[in-house]
Amino acid sequence: MDGTRRTPGRGRLAPAAALAVALIASAGCEGDVGLSEASSTPKQPGSGDGKRARSDLSELRVASEGRGTGYARDEFGTRWKDTDHNGCDQRNDVLARDLQDVEKKGKCVVLAGVLHDPYSGKTITFAKKDAAEVQIDHVYPLALAWRMGASRWSEDQRERFANDHANLLAVWGVPNRQKSDSGPGEWKPQKDFQCAYAVKYIAVAKKYSLPVTDPDHDALQTFLGRC
Repeated sequence: MDGTRRTPGRGRLAPAAALAVALIASAGCEGDVGLSEASSTPKQPGSGDGKRARSDLSELRVASEGRGTGYARDEFGTRWKDTDHNGCDQRNDVLARDLQDVEKKGKCVVLAGVLHDPYSGKTITFAKKDAAEVQIDHVYPLALAWRMGASRWSEDQRERFANDHANLLAVWGVPNRQKSDSGPGEWKPQKDFQCAYAVKYIAVAKKYSLPVTDPDHDALQTFLGRC
């Protein structure tokens, strides 16, 4: 998620976040439209991926968060720019990659599909008319990256980061809003996805030479224990 800097007391759930948790807990109840229990758990990385991630985590620099002064989404360039030059914007690329039973208009535009949400474990029916139900998350959030050093990057590098498929994931809007600009030390996905989440997060941090905080490092180490 793009994220914005939150107010002090980040460890406590604000009313909106508390509501999001309640929605997640109740999403499988009878009467909900377009939601059901996931029919399968997210695919786990191979044992080699977990081993590589542990090694990479040990080499990541640990640092404190900066203040985040000056952050704005526009600092990360064009939203969903076609950086891989395949003729489709990054949002539709990721939807086509992460959804099942995809229906398209033409080559690129995803009209419908089914998402087995990795963050909550729910199955979400996606339709373009209700596009906010499925959002594209930045696994390593943009606002957090800004606080951890991206504020000193060139505009081109920030744009590449914001549109890099490796850092993008189609997810249900509810947990994505709950996650906001949090790192793994403050927010975590369902247990079945924690290994894959850690592998992905660490790979992005390594690729862009981004440090992690002490709490994020400890959480990632814990998540890798589930690999």
